[in-house]
Amino acid sequence: MTTVTTSRRFIRSQASVPAARAFAREVMGTARAAVDEAVLNDVLLCVSELATNAVRHGVPAGGALLVKVGADEHRVRVECHDANRRRPRLRHPADDDQTGRGLLLVEAIASRWGTDERPFGKYVWFELDLKPAGTPPPPS
Repeated sequence: MTTVTTSRRFIRSQASVPAARAFAREVMGTARAAVDEAVLNDVLLCVSELATNAVRHGVPAGGALLVKVGADEHRVRVECHDANRRRPRLRHPADDDQTGRGLLLVEAIASRWGTDERPFGKYVWFELDLKPAGTPPPPS
């Protein structure tokens, strides 16, 4: 199976977060990646976290973020590009903090994640490995 990678721009708006999730769901359906509902939900949660961080911290007023979603039979890769060069960092919020857990969730869910520079900013990415069809579930 060939990797299908598609990208879309979203304006700096909280409405772009659910729109990025819908876009990722659409690409996953088009790619026909062998993902069950639980894996799809993991991908969408990570997309939400990266898009939220980009909208809140990375995209300047009047700017846009770029979301790239790619999938094949082995993995899903998502990149979220913005114009801020400052790289995100893992935080360890207090129990009563309302924010600061996004990258902790991505780290816990994704097989890999990281950041890379681009000419005018950075992108944050994650990959989620997919199990081959017919792989038995882990023992409980």
